[in-house]
Amino acid sequence: MRIFVLILLLLLGWLQYTLWLGKNGMFDYQTVSSEIEVQNQVNANLTTRNNEMFAEIDDLRQGLDAIEERARHELGMVKEGETFYRMIGEEHH
Repeated sequence: MRIFVLILLLLLGWLQYTLWLGKNGMFDYQTVSSEIEVQNQVNANLTTRNNEMFAEIDDLRQGLDAIEERARHELGMVKEGETFYRMIGEEHH
């Protein structure tokens, strides 16, 4: 009977060791879980950055009107075939 109890205790010890410290045990599970958490945060940051870049790309693709307006106001450019009139008020002395 003592040998049977000893074998059961050894089996229980081996199973506990395997559960906590063995390959794919609780220690490995916690390590992988923390790595997944960090990677999810990195992915979220990259997704945010990608979305900002896509929005900027869309603005650049569709922003020709903004570029044209800037060229007109800051550089005084005029389209071909347009006539530019500048209104100048009277000077007050």
